[in-house]
Amino acid sequence: MTTWRLSDLRFLLGLLLPALTLWSVLDDPAHAAVGAAVIWGVIALGEATVPWFRRSPPSAGPQPALAWILRAFVPLEILLLVAGGAAAAHADLPTILGLAFAVGFVAGAQGITFAHELGHSRHRGDRALGWVLMGCVMYGHFMVEHYRGHHVRAATHDDPASARPGESLWRFLPRTLAGSWMHAWKLESEFLHLRRKSWMRSPLLWCTVANVAVLTGLAAAGWWGVLLFWVLQSAFAIWLLETVNYIEHYGLQRGTDADGRPEPFGTQHAWNADTLLSNSVLANLQRHSDHHVHAWKPYPELQALPGPQLPTGYAGCILLAALPPVWFGLMHRRRPAPAGG
Repeated sequence: MTTWRLSDLRFLLGLLLPALTLWSVLDDPAHAAVGAAVIWGVIALGEATVPWFRRSPPSAGPQPALAWILRAFVPLEILLLVAGGAAAAHADLPTILGLAFAVGFVAGAQGITFAHELGHSRHRGDRALGWVLMGCVMYGHFMVEHYRGHHVRAATHDDPASARPGESLWRFLPRTLAGSWMHAWKLESEFLHLRRKSWMRSPLLWCTVANVAVLTGLAAAGWWGVLLFWVLQSAFAIWLLETVNYIEHYGLQRGTDADGRPEPFGTQHAWNADTLLSNSVLANLQRHSDHHVHAWKPYPELQALPGPQLPTGYAGCILLAALPPVWFGLMHRRRPAPAGG
């Protein structure tokens, strides 16, 4: 029987944030954004200034029971979306914007992160839950592009989700948004052709149809506040995802061999951080090198490997990346020399 260590209980913070946000949306929707902003600020400031927050406990090996934190998050996010939509139905524009920020913060920071982890699971049910979470932010193609595209091409010029040296976040965003979407549909088409399956068997197609149906239904019913809330929370969640993508491989390039093929992915091809609060809330996502080297390894088992280190945790780096001169000044001195090839 698997037992949890005391230090593993930190991952329960992954359920505390959506629960607190749900309570805030239900209790005082007009000020829900304040709570989300305070939490973000506390994590970012704490990891940048408090030495105790700069290291996470090491992995103690397999902890399969911790997968239930990811699974339990799914109904919490659905409840949060329903509560946010209900509050937005008769709210004014500032309240709708605040609700979208609060809910999108949870859906992007945690929902997409947990969908990513569930999608790497060997269990079909977990992967289905990943599709549900990505459908909640209208970004289902991530479930194709990330596993079949990004993990193959990460830290190469061909990967739309890998930021190039000197590329600002604001130049990166249109390139990754368009490139990831187009490549996902191309990969899905090739996959279905290879397996001799019809598009009717494609979860990407059905996730897209479901999203279009929800948008159409809300518009047809005249629920414009709910429609605006859902679109804006999705947009903010997607921005968080793609900003994290920008951070994770910024300026790192794999070398090529004599045939032009990229070298194997190594610890030097992803930025890492081992800060306590972000790793606890984001299922060890910041141990990113180990995740790429061992893509099927469950999040509690990820190790803090040597390699390029971020100046602080993701919560702070997202804010830094939004300011290109500050970001470049911090990162270029940390970036390892490019590989030959």
